[in-house]
Amino acid sequence: MKRVLIIEDDVTIGEVEKDYFELAGFEVELVSNGRLGLKLALEKDFDLYILDVMLPDIGGFDIAKKIRETKNTPIMMVTAKNAEVDKVRGFSLRIDDYVTKPFSPAELVARAKAHILRYESLSVMDSKASFLEIRGLHINMDSREVFMNGKLIDLTKIEYELLILLAKTPNKIFTKEEIFQRVWGYDSDQGIPTIAVHIRNLREKLEFDPSKPEYIMTVWGVGYKMSK
Repeated sequence: MKRVLIIEDDVTIGEVEKDYFELAGFEVELVSNGRLGLKLALEKDFDLYILDVMLPDIGGFDIAKKIRETKNTPIMMVTAKNAEVDKVRGFSLRIDDYVTKPFSPAELVARAKAHILRYESLSVMDSKASFLEIRGLHINMDSREVFMNGKLIDLTKIEYELLILLAKTPNKIFTKEEIFQRVWGYDSDQGIPTIAVHIRNLREKLEFDPSKPEYIMTVWGVGYKMSK
């Protein structure tokens, strides 16, 4: 049985989330206190974390940052905010999804299932010895280490998964919709603008001149591809 930790200070919303996840067969732990939730998140094993951004004691972003120091488990943020800057901040902290209130509890559960499945699939993939090499780019899929001309490059979880998607099939063009579905794990137009943010960050870390990329190429009006 999959285990979910929900940290939500709105009792009504928290109970609705808990009910829907339990109906879907999940074991749920619900807490309204951010510090207690963080303690549980770090001490126990869960398959998914659902965090409210605005908590009275410690914010959801701070909790996510602490979790990411030791765990790659999927994290979903639930918030009343709808500012694009908050979403970009969330993804920069390697948060897997950002859901704005009001939302459909059924959709929340569906997204959660997709993220857990994607995480488990990546874990299986990473358990197999595998290397990818494209010119000076070397990816060790055992250790999730990426080297450019022998230099270790520090990537976020999303940046790594985006790079793997493109590097596994060089010269294949992926539409933005395909990228979002394959990397984030569900279909939605809302997160499409964030892809450009991650592509830009990847180029800044990998390319000699990000303004003239040699690896991650833009196919105007379509999407992106890895140049071999």
